[in-house]
Amino acid sequence: MGDTKLTYTSYLKVDGLLKLQEPLSKPVAHDELLFIIIHQVYELWFKQILFELDDVPGHLAKGDVIRCIRRLERVAEIMRILISQVDVLETMTPMEFNRFRSHLNPASGFQSLQFRELEILCGADAAEHDRFAQINPEWKGKLETRRAKPTLRKAFFDLLRTENLIQTDEQVPQALVEIYHAAKPDSTIRSLCEGLIKLDEQIALWRYRHVQMVERMIGMKPGTGGSMGVAYLKTTLSKRFFP
Repeated sequence: MGDTKLTYTSYLKVDGLLKLQEPLSKPVAHDELLFIIIHQVYELWFKQILFELDDVPGHLAKGDVIRCIRRLERVAEIMRILISQVDVLETMTPMEFNRFRSHLNPASGFQSLQFRELEILCGADAAEHDRFAQINPEWKGKLETRRAKPTLRKAFFDLLRTENLIQTDEQVPQALVEIYHAAKPDSTIRSLCEGLIKLDEQIALWRYRHVQMVERMIGMKPGTGGSMGVAYLKTTLSKRFFP
């Protein structure tokens, strides 16, 4: 940076960051700024979650389970923040949301690429996301790149093979029973299992809080991006990556 001294503002690009909130309603609806900031913060945290979890498969392949547990612990704390953010968003009433909702078409949270990447990383069937590439063609390359990377689910199963706990995926349920019955309380593999289960539960809880918030705001109306809104979101509540 030459002779320019590094400052808090320049390091964090605060000036540019604070210009990224551009309400569309005119006159500007008071709660639109909150809506924008909440969702921008979600995307920043999704970026951090992907960064943390992308690190896990490689370390599992090397047998560094402790490091993976630490990554999952950090993600658990981030997920706790994401879930609690819904409380902030719910300080906005449906009436206040509808002052600017019409300006959001055809954008929708349905179109969060990073959340779709998170689903694939956790082990969701990548084929389920083909329709998202059709809706957003610009996603195709990024989704293909994501699909080429190892998933947490596969990395976990590979670890069980390395530890001679399974030979085929079908043996996973029995292996888990043995891990929980035979392992010591401080077993790293059992702690890893608990971390993966907690991640699964927190994503499910975030989905549930999101559904409740959307239903509170728009009832059973279609989503702004043309989705089925609450009806679609409710179909996602049964999804599990580590059942």
